[in-house]
Amino acid sequence: YQLHWPERPTNCFGQRGYTHNPNSQWQENFSEILDTLNEFKKEGKIRHYGLSNETPWGTMRWLNQSDQKNVDRMVSIQNPYNLLNRSYEVGMAEVSIRENIGLLAYSPLAFGWLSGKFHRGTDTPNDRVNKFNRYSRYNSDNCYQAIKEYIAIADKHDLNMTKMSLAYTNTRDFLTSNIIGATNMNQLKENIDSWNFEIPQEALSEIEAVQNKYPNPAP
Repeated sequence: YQLHWPERPTNCFGQRGYTHNPNSQWQENFSEILDTLNEFKKEGKIRHYGLSNETPWGTMRWLNQSDQKNVDRMVSIQNPYNLLNRSYEVGMAEVSIRENIGLLAYSPLAFGWLSGKFHRGTDTPNDRVNKFNRYSRYNSDNCYQAIKEYIAIADKHDLNMTKMSLAYTNTRDFLTSNIIGATNMNQLKENIDSWNFEIPQEALSEIEAVQNKYPNPAP
């Protein structure tokens, strides 16, 4: 069971930095929530629990509170991670590794942008980005240019763009699971095949160069 997002005001869902609001009405309730989650475990309703859209401070606060109460810790955290948003690496990667709370990466294809279909013109009217205007997280000029360069890397090394994007996420040592999404069998096959897909070292170096050029254009 993943808690969906922090109740307190914090920088998630595309906010780069944290701006403190001294007038926030939020009151700390970590202990109360942990008590409730552990009751659910005792009742057999859930086996484990985790977090979503959390920050380093929030994650460590949950883990510390669990230790103080001598109850099971959070085992996973579901945050965004993809070639356009590697902000997880800034503070959360070390927390994941040292505290054994693995990332469940969501939006690994950035709403389908990292498949390359919108740049190549192979998208359809039924694609999520085309149907719903509110999905604009990956629509910036820097995102567009970064994707263009990632496609060039894939083409240069004769790599499937979708598999390359997913496989890159799979290489992260803080990853527990990569949350794929598919609307047809061909997409599902591509997603599954990415697990055994190896990115050449030269391509990995070129990917890092694009990240340095356009650092996290869609946090």
